[in-house]
Amino acid sequence: MLAQAVEHLIKNIVDFPDDVSVKSHENARGELIRVRVNPEDIGRVIGRSGRTANAVRTVVQAMSDHKVRVDIMDVRH
Repeated sequence: MLAQAVEHLIKNIVDFPDDVSVKSHENARGELIRVRVNPEDIGRVIGRSGRTANAVRTVVQAMSDHKVRVDIMDVRH
């Protein structure tokens, strides 16, 4: 459910929503959500001084009852 929420949030921010990929993994430290976007959208998703990325992380953590980490990267990685 969290991955779907992140995908919805990110797709509404970017210029290339078809390039957005969100995958969720469980590990010993909690849940990891990896977000991949088009290289041209990485600045838009991160925002000035990371404000947009931090806002997405805050929303996800508020929706969750456990530790969640959100990593944002471009499709080249």
